[in-house]
Amino acid sequence: MGNASRPFRRIAYFLCLLSVLLLTEGKKPVKPKCPAWCTCTKDNALCENARSIPRSVPPDVISLSFVRSAFTKIPEGSFLLTPSLQLLLFTSNTFDVISDDAFMGLPHLEYLSLANNNLQSLPKDIFKGLDSLTNVDLRGNAFNCDCKLKWLVEWLGSTNATVEDIYCEGPPEYKKRKINSLSPKEFDCTITEFEVYQSLPYQSLSVDTFSYMNDKHVVIAQPFTGKCIFLEWDHVEVMFRNYDNITGTSTVVCKPIVIESQLYVIVAQLFGGSHIYKRDIFANKFIKIQDIEILKIRKPNDIETFRIAEDWYFVVADSSKAGFTTVYKWNGNGFYSHQSLHAWYRDTDVEFLEISGKPHLILSSSSQRPVIYQWNKGTNEFVKRFDIQDMEDAYAVKHFKVKEDVYICLTRFIGDSKVMKWGGSAFLDLQRMPSRGSMVFQPLQIDNYQYAILGSDYSFTQVYYWDAEKAKFVKFQELNIQAPRSFIHVSINNRDFLFASSFKGTTLIYRHVIVDLSA
Repeated sequence: MGNASRPFRRIAYFLCLLSVLLLTEGKKPVKPKCPAWCTCTKDNALCENARSIPRSVPPDVISLSFVRSAFTKIPEGSFLLTPSLQLLLFTSNTFDVISDDAFMGLPHLEYLSLANNNLQSLPKDIFKGLDSLTNVDLRGNAFNCDCKLKWLVEWLGSTNATVEDIYCEGPPEYKKRKINSLSPKEFDCTITEFEVYQSLPYQSLSVDTFSYMNDKHVVIAQPFTGKCIFLEWDHVEVMFRNYDNITGTSTVVCKPIVIESQLYVIVAQLFGGSHIYKRDIFANKFIKIQDIEILKIRKPNDIETFRIAEDWYFVVADSSKAGFTTVYKWNGNGFYSHQSLHAWYRDTDVEFLEISGKPHLILSSSSQRPVIYQWNKGTNEFVKRFDIQDMEDAYAVKHFKVKEDVYICLTRFIGDSKVMKWGGSAFLDLQRMPSRGSMVFQPLQIDNYQYAILGSDYSFTQVYYWDAEKAKFVKFQELNIQAPRSFIHVSINNRDFLFASSFKGTTLIYRHVIVDLSA
């Protein structure tokens, strides 16, 4: 039975004790006898080859010893009938189970010996309530120093009791190490995973998140219905719900940007032109305020928003043969064309990042290698610097940072996707990930956990976890998502979620779960 049953066991015990007292009221008490397999004196009892923990030991015994016992379990509340115990020894036994509350009801216990009992672990609350302990002997056991024993390391660092040196027998990396000298920091006992939390019954391309009016929101582009769907957190139902939408045609990107507390949404469409909408808080709806010039933006594929100094910008990657990837700047009333980049190069993705404290853009293209542009303060424009070598056919580039180092994840539909690190003058190869049918390789950080998620149209999505010691990603988890196109982390109401768009299936919301194995 679980922990919840323990209070009822204790109540039952005391009710039983009360009934015995009532039945024997007025009668001469009978002193319990020493069990046949124990040797008892006035204050001490020695039990050899005992078949069980005796219930008939005299209650005033202050010393109790068990040697080479035939029982393999010390149950909960085994010594409630001997509350005067000051010394308790178990020597040369073999125990499979010691219950959490095995030693409850021993407020005077000073010396506890569990030496040479073939123990591999100990329950976390075994010493709870033993406030008089001065000596604990745990020598001669085969302790497995894993997360289940982390609590013991913490207890050894805080107890006032004297504990002789004890050693690990496993795992191999801890074998023969002194447990008394270990630090709790040496135990990595938290694991994480993504578990499905909510499913949205529609296909999607882009997913983005934004903060507006003190709330967190999510916007999803639906290509087949042509809508931008806006979601908010329902604190009652504890799930995400739809609260508004912008209706268009063949919508591929819905990009929010908040400027001076005003929400704007750039809606990129394959047909019917692209537009900019403003949230009217009085009418409680979105109002179209501007069209984006159709001669430059013919086939938008990605949008990135950013700020340089005090100015706001967005850039649209155009993937048509006749279009221009174009930077737009906010002028106080709307966005106007600021600079055209990469004419006729069929750009599929654009990423804004800072390298050595300077603003940069990386453009990915189906016709050439990714190109890096750097912001020029003198002209207030981006200037082409160089290509990323040996990376033809990169569909998208996304960046992340580990401490002060800058990395990029490059997605390939055919061939290996890559992780590269900025080396001071160029990006250098760090790691290759086999990929087939991949159109998104998204790095994202949740708390102190750095991930990279590689989607695929033909197989499972691979989640990688950044191993700080190896300084690279390692395989972490597989997710079943049909044709994923984007991933975004949303933190809300003390919960962390992963939104995963799907071009061919349902949009999925995963919850990021942290499990403490030492608990």
